[in-house]
Amino acid sequence: MSKTTKNMGCQQVLLHPDQNLLAILKYLCGEANKVFNCSVYYARQVWFKENRFLTQGELCRQMKWNVHFNAMYASSAQQICNGIVESFRSFKQLLKLFGKGELANQPKPPKYRKPGLFTVSYPKKWLKLTDIGIKVPLGRKVKAWFRLDAFYIPMPSNLDWNLIKEIRIMPRHGCFYAEFVYEMKTQSVKLDPNQALSIDHGLDNWLTCVDTQGHSFIVDGKHLKSKNQWYNKHIATLKKNKPQDFWSKRLACITEKRNRQMRDAVNKTARLVINHCLKYGIGTIVFGWNKGQKQSIELGSKINQKFVQIPTAKLKERIEQLCNLYGLKFVETEESYTSKASFLDDDFLPIRA
Repeated sequence: MSKTTKNMGCQQVLLHPDQNLLAILKYLCGEANKVFNCSVYYARQVWFKENRFLTQGELCRQMKWNVHFNAMYASSAQQICNGIVESFRSFKQLLKLFGKGELANQPKPPKYRKPGLFTVSYPKKWLKLTDIGIKVPLGRKVKAWFRLDAFYIPMPSNLDWNLIKEIRIMPRHGCFYAEFVYEMKTQSVKLDPNQALSIDHGLDNWLTCVDTQGHSFIVDGKHLKSKNQWYNKHIATLKKNKPQDFWSKRLACITEKRNRQMRDAVNKTARLVINHCLKYGIGTIVFGWNKGQKQSIELGSKINQKFVQIPTAKLKERIEQLCNLYGLKFVETEESYTSKASFLDDDFLPIRA
């Protein structure tokens, strides 16, 4: 029997902590970053000296003696170790592909993180919903050291507690987010797989879409160019006559604002595309894409900068996620098929990418 795959969603909620909660979040995420680096160190040493990969049980047993591991809630610390093991498994698979000649560059083992903060994950079984919010445990060590056993975060009103699987505390550019991972119910929609929507991406016209029913629309990309241009000018002004690695709260604030704008554009554009398909019963989306196009593009320094900063890859991934949710077929093909041939002129479809 084939296993049924579950669709998972993730909702980010910006936290507005007071001074006490802010200190707790900084402490947790700081210890998580140290656990990450300690785990990577041990896994790398085993790989270098013994030429083998650790299992999740081995790494967790070794890290139980680590002071930073013990400073966290056990389940959260184990989640970090499990993530390290998965990273090394991916590294192992890449080594196999490189040995077969299917990868151009030799893969490297996972690296250390810079000093700072890292994401903390809590499986739902260790959380409790109360009248004042979600109770998040801190562990025995923290309770003994600081006389605190838990902290509380607000529960989003639009989510069902029974569907939540995990909550993550994610630091980013001086802000803290609560990520709610929840199970999404598959939407059953009647669609015709023989009807297709062709998507060609660009710069001024971010997406040019034409379907087999004669409908067409264009998603404007000039506003994204404008936001990126504003961001680049302000970053250049603030970094003028400063060291190369200079960073400040103002830079973090501007970067976070720009990232939110890009994320909002990706989500709204993907929803626009999917809603068009649902409205007209279109069951297939064909997306023109060339792998590695941003790395090898040569359009001049100015156009390169504008093109590379547009999050088209994230948009493609988001459209594919929504296709899986609603039962649409997502086809990724050479971009030349969607941009370099004219159906009305009876053009052939050669690969020009």
